[in-house]
Amino acid sequence: MANDGVCPVKIPVNHVILNGDLCLPKGADGLVVFAHGSGSSRLSPRNRRVASALRNAGLGTLLFDLLTEDEESVDNITGELRFNIPFLAERLVAVTEWLEKQPEVPDLPIGYFGASTGAAAALAAAAVLPKYVSAVVSRGGRLDLAMRRLKEVKAPTLLIVGGADTEVLQMNKRAMERLETAKELVVVPGATHLFEEPGAMEEVERLAASWFLKYLTAARSR
Repeated sequence: MANDGVCPVKIPVNHVILNGDLCLPKGADGLVVFAHGSGSSRLSPRNRRVASALRNAGLGTLLFDLLTEDEESVDNITGELRFNIPFLAERLVAVTEWLEKQPEVPDLPIGYFGASTGAAAALAAAAVLPKYVSAVVSRGGRLDLAMRRLKEVKAPTLLIVGGADTEVLQMNKRAMERLETAKELVVVPGATHLFEEPGAMEEVERLAASWFLKYLTAARSR
C-alpha cells in the first residue's frame, strides 16, 4: 500500500464486508477512525474534509461504511439501523480490531471521530476498547443515545457543538457531567448541526487536529 495515498479496503465483520478508505501518511503520529452520522456513509463530504485536514496534520485516517449497501437500502426505508447505537458500536469495535491486525498498519495509537449518531457509537465503542482508543472527538454528537456508556469511557474526549444547535448542545452539556475522563466542550458560535456556516467546519478541523495530535502523540510516546 502506498503510504501517501488512499487505499480502498474491504473489512470483514461477522458475515458482511464493509467498504473503507485507509490512508497512512509517512511518519503518522496516530490513526483516526471515522464514524459517520445517520443516513450518511464514508463519502460524507464533511467527514472527508476533516479527514483531509487530519492527514495534513500528520495523522492517518480510516473512513468506512457502518452499513452494507443492502443494509443501507433497508435503513433508508425503515430507519431501523441508523439509531441502533449498540449495533453501530459493535461494528466500530470489530473494524478497530481488524485494523489492529493489519500488517500495513504500524503500531499507531487510535482515535475516533464521530458525527451525530456516529459520535454516540464512537463513545460506546471507546468504552469497550479502553486499551485501543486513545482519544475521541465528537462533532454535533447525539450523545443522548449513549448516555449510559459515558462513565465507562477512558479516552480523552472533545465535544464540538454548534452554538445554534440548541437541543444537541443541551445533550452535550449533560454528557459532560457524565464523562469521567479528560474532557472539553467547545461551542462554535452561530454554527448549526451540520456546521454549514462560513468558517464553522474550518474550526472543527482545527479543534480536532489539535486534540488528536495532543493525545495520540502522548499515547505513542508511552
